[in-house]
Amino acid sequence: MNSNSFKIGVVCASSRFSKERADAVEAWMAQHHPDRDVAVVFHPACFLKHGHFAGDDRARADAFVEFANDPRIDAIWFARGGYGSCRIAEPVIPRLNAVARKKRYMGYSDAGSLLAGMYKAGFEHLAHGPMASDAVRRDEAARGALAWLTTGRTDWIEPSLAIDPRPAVAFNLTILDQLVGTALEPDLSGHVLMLEEVSEAAYRIDRMMFHLTGQESIRRVAGIRLGRVSDVTPNDPDFGQTPEEIVRYWCLRSGIEFLGPADIGHDDANKVAPFGRG
Repeated sequence: MNSNSFKIGVVCASSRFSKERADAVEAWMAQHHPDRDVAVVFHPACFLKHGHFAGDDRARADAFVEFANDPRIDAIWFARGGYGSCRIAEPVIPRLNAVARKKRYMGYSDAGSLLAGMYKAGFEHLAHGPMASDAVRRDEAARGALAWLTTGRTDWIEPSLAIDPRPAVAFNLTILDQLVGTALEPDLSGHVLMLEEVSEAAYRIDRMMFHLTGQESIRRVAGIRLGRVSDVTPNDPDFGQTPEEIVRYWCLRSGIEFLGPADIGHDDANKVAPFGRG
């Protein structure tokens, strides 16, 4: 590896990650960065197996802390989502040092639990955006993610961020709904809140929006933007409202402004949405 390369540490805070997927990511990196000016380094714990998880809670926590605190690692990229980061986030964050606070971190889906807790703890360089496993799905998204991880700037940015000066955050709806009221919930007062979802029935989306917008803390946001809600699972009888209609309904009920669409989602068009003011 080029000793002068920008090293991005890849960690698994959630579900299992396959060596074959990692090999594909490294092949993509070799193709697009043949001079190794940017390199990914997979923590060995990414390939552990403990039931559903990429290693038990302690292994995943220790791996994240190790790479985050390591001055030889320049940024942290979540390998994938799934489930599990909420199990390690609260004990991990106090272990992160001054080196960790200077790095950029990117992920989405389940990684939102860690990103939320880190944002609450004052970390400044966090983004909802493509993960390492997405590097083999769409070149443009992967290049955009790498640009932000290496420089803090990218053309692969959620478009509204270029015109709205207010601080913003982006989360998977299920993840944020589960975080409210916990030690990981950040203060989102005055923020533009972007939400996206995948593989949920419409009535479940409605139920989560009822709960989320019923929280006093969420009612202090500047407004909500809706990203893509994909693979809505069927229900009999049909719910009768689209995801946008559901979100608009609960925004109206709760007095939260609905701000329109956001270009984020569980797909290969998922744009980068830095937390805060970008």
